[in-house]
Order: sequence, then structure tokens, then C-alpha cells
Amino acid sequence: MNIKAVILAAGKGTRMKSETTPKVLHKIMGKTLLGYVLDNVKRITDEQFIIVGHQADDVKNFIDKNYANAKTVLQSPQLGTGHAVSMVCPSLENYNDLVLILCGDTPLIKEETLTKFVEFHRSNNSDITVMSTIFENPTNYGRIVRENDNSLKCIVEEKDASPDQKLIKEVNAGIYCLDWSKVKSAFSQLKSNNAQGEYYLTDIISWGKTKNLSVNAYILENSDEIYGINSRSNLATATAIMNKRNLEKYMEQGVTIVDPNSTWISEDTEIGQDTVIYPSTYIEGKNKIGKNCKIGPFAHLRGEVEVCDNIKIGNYVEVKKSKISSNTNVGHLSYIGDSELGERVNIGAGTITANYDPLSKTKSKTVLGNDVKIGSNTVLVAPVKVEEGANIGAGSVVTKNIPAWSLGITRSPLKILENWVKNKLG
Repeated sequence: MNIKAVILAAGKGTRMKSETTPKVLHKIMGKTLLGYVLDNVKRITDEQFIIVGHQADDVKNFIDKNYANAKTVLQSPQLGTGHAVSMVCPSLENYNDLVLILCGDTPLIKEETLTKFVEFHRSNNSDITVMSTIFENPTNYGRIVRENDNSLKCIVEEKDASPDQKLIKEVNAGIYCLDWSKVKSAFSQLKSNNAQGEYYLTDIISWGKTKNLSVNAYILENSDEIYGINSRSNLATATAIMNKRNLEKYMEQGVTIVDPNSTWISEDTEIGQDTVIYPSTYIEGKNKIGKNCKIGPFAHLRGEVEVCDNIKIGNYVEVKKSKISSNTNVGHLSYIGDSELGERVNIGAGTITANYDPLSKTKSKTVLGNDVKIGSNTVLVAPVKVEEGANIGAGSVVTKNIPAWSLGITRSPLKILENWVKNKLG
């Protein structure tokens, strides 16, 4: 594998109406749009270049923190998509293999699709391959115009298209595969003689034709995969498409989704066979759920959660960054955060792991050994450890470690004031 990726992520995303978050860092089920693109391209490329511009520092910080093989390249000012790609030319001066170009706001693209796209490029001995797709209503998209031999002739934008060209339903999907040794010189020769005064990536098609290069278009079967995010409405639509795709995958793998219309599960969650997900459950981020579990209804898994086999996470339970071992029950109305629960643990209703210190702004861990029983309405103030077999009485606030097979309880004596109500009523 010797493929580089260039991901365009410099745009402002004006229609998102966001002052604090760059468009590509908006999230779907706990994961950024750019994160989806990177995760699906990083397995088929050995290096990724992300073109940044608007709020560049935020995007760079995200990349530096999460992706070791990715590099950010600043585009300033932003003078179009062709200009954006030209920013990587110095870094790829001595590189002569394939370059894959994508947009950072298309989170639905699949790794399998990109693999097929590259295979098409190679098998057809292409120098330039553009991904296309078919839209019944192609309005506002660049039309794919083909030669008689079915190779790509040109891409015509809507405003420049003739009446006959506007009838074409095959459109530009905005993903490119380039033989870099043949095409890299194009980026120093593009012209900006258009109304916007920008350098367009699509112009490499006509440039390639003048150089007698092999230029082709690969038709993407599922047009949903190149759905771009430009607004909050687009974000909601993409989330729904992705969720439907995820739920279908889990059901094919032997997971019961009781109500797909009210259930949301991220693509980075693994779920074992015969697990049942009840209605109104929301699972975001990266998680691993075992076999024969029951999750929900109204459960929320917030990411970095490992749930072993035969677990019950009941209604109105929130779990975050925790491991729950086999045959454990977290029945209802509880919060489990930054915790490690052993096997055969029972968590009573209303139990809270108090993991956050607002003064130091630090989070600490709660550890429950095997066979621990926690009574209802208990607060476990981390850092704290309840060792094997210990029981905690209902209504307790636990601030100290509890030895194995002990009873921990904090409870004021019950007072009964006889006839108190009658006296009050006179």
C-alpha cells in the first residue's frame, strides 16, 4: 500500500451557523465528521494530509490528538479546491504513486467503496479517476459528460450546462484518485479565470485531456455515501442515514433492535449475538457490548464502555468510560462513570458514581469487586473501592474503601413523631 490521502477541510461552513465549532468537527453520535472520513481512509492509505483554513488551530489540535499518521497543511487564503490541493505539492515533491482526494464533510463514505474506487483506477490504467453517482434530480451538481468510449470527457457545472447536459443524471461526487507523477504539475498550471477568482479541482479533467492522459469516472452505486454536510439540517439527515445503516448491520449480526425508529447506535460499537436493544436507547462513541445482554429502554452509553456477556443495563441508566463484567445488573435510574464493575454485581436503583471533582476538575475511578451488592439510592464517591462480596446499605454515601464481605452503611436513626400530622392539622 502506497497511497496518500488529501482531505479538504478548510471551509468555513457558513450555513452551519456555528461560531465555536468548525464544520468538519461537528459530530454524529459522538464522532466528528472529519473523524469518519479519516477512519475510513486511513486503512487504505499510509499518510493523510488535511487541508485546514477556517479555525485551523481547532482542526489541527483534533488531528494531532487523534491521528498519528495525519498532517495538517494550512491553506491561507482559501482560493478554491484546486488551490487547496496545491498546498500539499511541496510535501509530495518526490512522491510518484496514487493520491486520493476527499472532502472532510462527507462522513458516510465507506472504506469498501474507497477500496473499489482505487481498484477501478488501477485496473483501468487511469491517470485521473473521478467518483460519480446517479441522481434522479441532479440540479446544482456538476454533470459528468462522457466520450464515446465511455471515458470522462469533462465535468460541466450547472450554470454552464446546456439544456441537453442538464438532463444528464450522472454527477460529480467530489472524490478523486490521481496518478501523482502524471498530474502533480497541473496544480501549478490551473487558472482562476472564473467569476469567483478561484482555482477549481475539476479543472484537472480538462487539463488531463489536453495532456492525453487517461481520464475516467467510477459510478458509486449508493449515492448516500457522498452526502455532504453544509447545514444543521444536512447533519440531521446524515445522522439518520448512518443510524439506519448501523442498525441494519447489527440486526444482520444477530442483535435484536426492538424499535429501530427510536434507537441510535454508533458505527464504532461492537455488539454480540442475542443482545437485545430496547426502545429509546442512545449509544454513541466507541463501545463493546457482549452476548446475551439487555440494554434499555432509555439507556445512554456515552463511549469507552465495555459491557461483557449477560449484562442488564436498564431504563434511564447512563454509562460512560466504564467496564461492566459478566452477569452484572445495573437495573434503572443510575449513573456509572469512570468505573470498573466485577462479575455478578447488582446495582440498586438510583445509584450514582460521583466521579468528578469540580474544584480540581479531575475524574476518579470507582471499583466494585465480584459479587458486590449496592443498595438503592447510594452515592459512591470516587476514588473508592468496594471489595469482593461486600454489601452497601440503601441510601448510603460511600467515601471510604469497603473490605471484602463487609456491610457498608451510612444511615441516621429513624425518628417517629407520633400524631405529628394530626397536631399540625389542629
